Amino acid sequence: MVFYPGCRSLRRPFSVGTRAQIRAAVVPSRRASGKGETLLEAAQRNTIEEAGISVIVEGILRVEHTVMPRGNVRLRVIFVARPADKKPPKSKPDEHTLCAGWYSMEELDQLSLRGEEVREIFQYMASGAPIYPTDLLSIEGAPFKIYRYRGSA
Repeated sequence: MVFYPGCRSLRRPFSVGTRAQIRAAVVPSRRASGKGETLLEAAQRNTIEEAGISVIVEGILRVEHTVMPRGNVRLRVIFVARPADKKPPKSKPDEHTLCAGWYSMEELDQLSLRGEEVREIFQYMASGAPIYPTDLLSIEGAPFKIYRYRGSA
């Protein structure tokens, strides 16, 4: 799942895409392609596909690890990012989404959401939730860097 807010002080700080196949408002979410794509690359690609904008990933809001009933494992990362430029989110339907847009917390109530998770994520972000560095995700065997925690932005 990719979550991409703008500056927290803006009137319309959050973006939501609307999926064509389920006709409900969601934040962009998909899987890594499985062809050597990292989770970070998948987040950037999915945001382009579903919202029509490029983003700069700034951090990680949450990492979820779930063992499913059949024993397989699901790993989900919720990223925080900002638009890479001033291009607006897509407004015309395609095979990925019906549209995407910037919404305030109040405007979110007017959308037909697939579930309450999107609202919970927005509220969590708006409350000043910590944002963790993207280098929290690493490949096995990567060297450890000297790091001084500076707190969330």
